[in-house]
Amino acid sequence: MRTLLISQSYGQLKKYLAGALSGEGLKAKVFRGGAWLGTGSVVEQMFRFGRSMLLTRLLAPEAFGIMAVIMSATSAIHTITDIGVKEALIQNPRGTEEHYMRAAWWLALGRAVAIASFVCLIAPWIAKFYGNSEMTPLLRVATLAVVFDGAFSSKAYIAMKEMKFSKWAWINHGGGIVGILITITLSFFLRDVWALVLGVCAESAARCTLSFIICPYLPLFSWDKEAMKDLLTFSKGLFGLSFLNLIFARTDIFVLAKLYPAAQLGLYSMAIYLAQTPVNYIMNLLGQTMLPTFSQIQNDNLRVNRIMIQVSSLLLFLGVPALVFVFFCGHSLLAIVFGQRYSAATAALIATCAVALVNLLNSQITVVFYAKGRPQLHRRCVLIMAIIMIVITYPFAKWFGLVGGQLACLVAVVVGYLFQVARVRGLTDLDLSRYWKSFPIAVGVSVSVAAVCLGARLSPALAHPVPTIIVGVLGCLLAYVFSAAFVLHNNRSIAE
Repeated sequence: MRTLLISQSYGQLKKYLAGALSGEGLKAKVFRGGAWLGTGSVVEQMFRFGRSMLLTRLLAPEAFGIMAVIMSATSAIHTITDIGVKEALIQNPRGTEEHYMRAAWWLALGRAVAIASFVCLIAPWIAKFYGNSEMTPLLRVATLAVVFDGAFSSKAYIAMKEMKFSKWAWINHGGGIVGILITITLSFFLRDVWALVLGVCAESAARCTLSFIICPYLPLFSWDKEAMKDLLTFSKGLFGLSFLNLIFARTDIFVLAKLYPAAQLGLYSMAIYLAQTPVNYIMNLLGQTMLPTFSQIQNDNLRVNRIMIQVSSLLLFLGVPALVFVFFCGHSLLAIVFGQRYSAATAALIATCAVALVNLLNSQITVVFYAKGRPQLHRRCVLIMAIIMIVITYPFAKWFGLVGGQLACLVAVVVGYLFQVARVRGLTDLDLSRYWKSFPIAVGVSVSVAAVCLGARLSPALAHPVPTIIVGVLGCLLAYVFSAAFVLHNNRSIAE
């Protein structure tokens, strides 16, 4: 009887996957795209994870602290004039037309060159502000990455619009892996922050090169006024959005860099990076698949709401147990991955994971705004978060130490998320009772993780880092089993 049940379940799963991965329907395209992007991203993140483990043993924490400031300063200028070329082409029904692609390419390249020139000009003042003259040449070289990003082939964005995700996976993740390998190689010869800066430039150069190899495109020196006007109309909704996002994401780095030594900032930034590695994987995967998906059904609010609720519930069932796991095992995780000295930033790691979970939920609403051509709705949310960060980051950093930076982020993202929930309810007639339903269930199944971790602490043999992590992982798996059982039961109840 058991063999027959297993055989039937396997047959049903095989039939479901075959239907999901074949055909030209929206679901099939999303599944195939998710498979390509997921595989590419997993491989890239594995390389990044290995690189981080190696570099924290080759380079001093000061190098990561300086690099955090350089990337933050460069990103600040990079995002002030963000015009959302990729999003504009994907969202616009006429984005595949030649004159639209040409206008987008020249807009992106012109913006990138202007930004790079400006950063090179003000680099000495940024270095003087942080009392480190070494930052001047580092900042100037880092701007090469901005130029390479701006020169990206427009047809690579069209490949994503047409849901040809295999091409985008090769470009994005393939270029990332090439840059990672170059960074690792450089770190053996340049035992300082220069290895990190040149590695970032190499990543952007590799992606830009692959974009033209895989999606050949030769832009002519001309553009259509109508296409330019359409792209800039969409960009009006984005104006200032990236800069506000940067304030939310990087205010903690700017403030902590003034309050604490570079070595402590390096510990903090690497702890944050450890949490952001899997989160960036999930966020990029969802962003690259869900924006084209929601764009295809942007006028069908019922389907938009159903998909958004399903994705958000999945994120909760995966994320809440993982957050509890980090709470109990974060110290051991940092000690094993980066070394014992990095475990001093455990509190920052836990707070970062909480921020990341709320941010993932918030991003699903953001994608809906973008798909409906209403990015200005998200801009208001980010404005609120940016203001909160500006007001509370400094006092939080003074009161709570390094972890104060992430506590400020947590307050800001929760407020912004609640604001967006209210906004999307008015835009798509979202049923909030259905939307909130998964929250208490996710918390309930996560109790198993806490119970397993607390039980393990009663045994001295399980008090060491590796056993602690193994026990925590087992607790997460138990929570995921409970979550899967609930989903299956819920689906069966709906079917009946």
